Amino acid sequence: MAASVPDTIIIASPHNLRLMGKIGIVVAENSTGTLGGSSKKSVRLSVKCDSKLARQLLNWSVKARLPAVGANFGTSEGPASDMPMDWGTLVPLWFPIREKRVRSKVVIVTPSREIPLVENFKFGKVLARLAEASKTRVAFIASADQAHAHSKKGPYEYSRRASEYDNQVCKAILENRLKSILDFGSRLVEEAKPDSLWQMAILAGILEEVRMSSELVSYEVPTYYGMVCAGFRRLR
Repeated sequence: MAASVPDTIIIASPHNLRLMGKIGIVVAENSTGTLGGSSKKSVRLSVKCDSKLARQLLNWSVKARLPAVGANFGTSEGPASDMPMDWGTLVPLWFPIREKRVRSKVVIVTPSREIPLVENFKFGKVLARLAEASKTRVAFIASADQAHAHSKKGPYEYSRRASEYDNQVCKAILENRLKSILDFGSRLVEEAKPDSLWQMAILAGILEEVRMSSELVSYEVPTYYGMVCAGFRRLR
């Protein structure tokens, strides 16, 4: 991310707005959030949003007949137009923006779990076309924890389908065929309890429009949920 120096980072989070049956596109001018841990320490992140690109993405999505809606918070514009930042946005953005000092604006999008998965995929295709037409450099982050049913000690019931789901995701990345996740069965998804499928569907749509190489950097199960770190670089 630091090497590519993007003008705008578009991030899809599972933990921001949960709009029933709608893909959310944050059109606020700012986003700010604080994340606390088990200690008294906390971290805070505040970013400038690319509201112009966000509104373009909303317009393109509506024209494509996708169930997208724009969302703001506080005021329509100015410093008080500040969408609260969720942990699914803050954590991934912390590393490029705070650790690597990447000076990028941000667009936050939220997929929908109530619409057909292919609609999120189509949204990714629209996003990619807009990025290609834009005069700016655009990067995309799919903020996506994997299956949440790996441990009996977690808040969800244990299921062997959690490992099955994560293994299929890792295989799709290794083989650079992320689109195959669109074929995951509803029972597998329900029993594995992932937070990842819908954001990855957006990414799969992007990869359909822009050829990239894939790299599986790491896979871990640090607690009751799985985590994948993967990178996608544009092929020249």
